[in-house]
Amino acid sequence: MSAPATPVVDTPRIRRSLVAGTVGNFVEWYEFGAYGFFATVIAANFFSSTSTSDAESLIKTYASFALAFFFRPIGAAVFGRLGDRIGRRPTLILVLLLMTASTTLIGLLPTYATVGAAAPWLLTLVRALQGLSAGGEFGGAVSIMTEFAPKTQRGLYGAWQSFTVALGLLAGAGLAAILATSLSQEALSDWGWRVPFLVALPLGLVALWLRLKLDETPNFTRAAREEPRPAAPREVAKAIALGIGRLMGWSAAGYTFLVVMPSYLQATLHATFQQALVATVLANTGFAMSIIPAGWLSDRIGRRPVMVTGAALVVVLAFPLMNLLQDKESGNVAKGIAVFVAGLVVGLMAGPGPAMLAEMFPTRARYTGLGLAYSLSNAVFSGSAGLIITELIKRTKNVDIPAWYVAVTCAVNVAALLTLRGDDYRRELRD
Repeated sequence: MSAPATPVVDTPRIRRSLVAGTVGNFVEWYEFGAYGFFATVIAANFFSSTSTSDAESLIKTYASFALAFFFRPIGAAVFGRLGDRIGRRPTLILVLLLMTASTTLIGLLPTYATVGAAAPWLLTLVRALQGLSAGGEFGGAVSIMTEFAPKTQRGLYGAWQSFTVALGLLAGAGLAAILATSLSQEALSDWGWRVPFLVALPLGLVALWLRLKLDETPNFTRAAREEPRPAAPREVAKAIALGIGRLMGWSAAGYTFLVVMPSYLQATLHATFQQALVATVLANTGFAMSIIPAGWLSDRIGRRPVMVTGAALVVVLAFPLMNLLQDKESGNVAKGIAVFVAGLVVGLMAGPGPAMLAEMFPTRARYTGLGLAYSLSNAVFSGSAGLIITELIKRTKNVDIPAWYVAVTCAVNVAALLTLRGDDYRRELRD
């Protein structure tokens, strides 16, 4: 008897489902990247007054950035529950509508100069709505990709989720770079920063059209026909906690190297906005290039060796990378190679990560469980990265804080990853 998944791998239905599953993720990370890349401009527009220093404004901007991440677990719980009860497709459509609306609103908000102290509160409110939608996106997108995937290709299929993260960040960085080079500083601060957020509206409409064509996954359809067997709450909670530990290095290193880096280079190492964006594009290019190969490799040798290698390399390379960036004698080419390699290494964790999480939960709790593990890890170790790094540098004057942050989190991450079963990648997803 032939394996049931094999005949449908290359059908239009499968390809359509994968595209629909990834497109919302692209929009989400495009926006989060744009917010990080324009953090210094947003700080000046929404958090600056005559009594506020540039450093304090940037810290408040990152506090708003972090707040959105702490709304992600709420979104993961709410939308995850819906996704595990009514299906992946309707839930992902609802999530996309909320995400598109809230992202577009950022581009329309009045600044501090217009409405005064109300401006940062309005921005924070919209960021909270974004956090809710983003929390509901990951669990559904990964469930779609891995539940449609053949058993021997879950790593590859799941890697597309991480790959669209890289594409979204690159798109945000690319548009930011175009605006920074084509507009004057005055125009960029006045209205240019709004463009990336307004672009989210047509992107969201395209994503909505694709998701309306999305099919429900075979795993959920099969589970819905069977007698309800709720997953044990204690088992799910334990898996969520373990999942956070297995993701923390990816979360911390990914955001430090890929999103926080522009502001660090400008505020701490006094790089220009253009130089910071070029470095970020290089880091995200390296990240994008390693994700799909890492996911494919994890289908051959397992999730554990690939992800452990990535986390361990971050520990080893963190301080040499920071020292190279800080060295005024180092050339731009050497620095470019360094940030490219940093992104490449993070991709080793991000490629197998989605499949690794999906394999930890049964179908009836997969959307909720992997969504909560991912969003909680991101809330603590990604969303807070800019705030923690900026505040600690301000207090300690130690420019090596980013290296300490990623090295410590990835060291703990290695220990958590070593608890993975070596044969999980060969097993069927649990119903």
